[in-house]
Amino acid sequence: MYDFAVIGGGIVGLSTAMALGQRYPDAQILVLEKESRWAFHQTGNNSGVIHSGIYYKPGSFKATFCREGCRSMVEFCQQHNIPHEVCGKVIVATEPHELPLLENLYQRGLQNDIQVARLTAEEVREIEPHVNCLVGVRVFSTGIADYKQVCQTYAELVRSQGGDLYLNTKVEKIVTRGDAQVLETNNGAFETRFVVNCAGLHSDRMARLNQVDPQAKIVPFRGEYYELTPEKRYLVKGLIYPVPNPDFPFLGVHFTRMIDGSVHAGPNAVLSFKREGYTKTDFDLRDFAEVMTYPGFWKLAAKHADEGIKEIIRSFSKAAFVHSLQRLIPEVTAEDVIPTHAGVRAQALMHDGKLVDDFLILQGPRSVHVCNAPSPAATSSLEIGKAVVQQIPEQQHLLAAVG
Repeated sequence: MYDFAVIGGGIVGLSTAMALGQRYPDAQILVLEKESRWAFHQTGNNSGVIHSGIYYKPGSFKATFCREGCRSMVEFCQQHNIPHEVCGKVIVATEPHELPLLENLYQRGLQNDIQVARLTAEEVREIEPHVNCLVGVRVFSTGIADYKQVCQTYAELVRSQGGDLYLNTKVEKIVTRGDAQVLETNNGAFETRFVVNCAGLHSDRMARLNQVDPQAKIVPFRGEYYELTPEKRYLVKGLIYPVPNPDFPFLGVHFTRMIDGSVHAGPNAVLSFKREGYTKTDFDLRDFAEVMTYPGFWKLAAKHADEGIKEIIRSFSKAAFVHSLQRLIPEVTAEDVIPTHAGVRAQALMHDGKLVDDFLILQGPRSVHVCNAPSPAATSSLEIGKAVVQQIPEQQHLLAAVG
């Protein structure tokens, strides 16, 4: 009998298991991951950015967790010798109508207690010599890290705390038996007193298996990337972002220098026809049918039809993708970029067509469910783990033995 079972071995699941071990050192903790390695999906395919929190509504979970996570992630990487760099980033306006939007971002950065500075075009070019812009904002605390190594370290720490970790173990059914919950998997059954759902792309389904309705559905959006050829990496020194459309939930294509020195350009954002669909041809009938029959998706699609069409065009047209990149760096040509890996964002969408724009953490009977944790979840993972543990109702008799 385990005291806690965490479903999902991404960065949020592993950080939560680690936080549980710190809060309840005598507890028996279990982590179940259906894939063959940790950080297989969102975490292992993200951009590797340590985000500052400048984009998020002041007072929201995202703003608070990201700001604190930016600091705690850097400290964690320093403590465990994980490759990282606090390189900062520039957000640049390339058209006049973006000027007030950039000023709003600057003010939001101040509201979120983030170190930011306004830059003239000349000052931007002192940092990024090849950028063409009108003005910019510098965000000093943004960085990059090797999140796969972060996850591996989380897993090692959970194991050192006495936790049991299983790969290749998919939860297929959850059955309540008295004070216990039985997780039936392809690798046998596990009994636990408390369930923590950190299943990412499948978190809504896992919640429903546990008789919790998240009032939202995960809709997968694939983000496709190119990378600069090695001889053109000199065009980008650090991180270069456009001013995002405030009515669209994605940040727009940008340049990111990765921790290995490569430079990625992207992503776009297109509907994936499979929750784990990393290529254009990936298709799953259940996943596709769920989205196509969900009223919330069609309401979202109608609202963002113009932007959605642009994203689809960028997906199928390298020329269109490169044209978006040239807004930031005019020197970039189609010959300078080559396709690289894609990622899939697990975005919770409500029935009325509104995106869940904050982290969504729900309580159930003897369970907690993290049902929306896209970017900046990697940056915020240590803080999300602490928050999940704080939501566990300690007064329950089932925790008396470990409290």
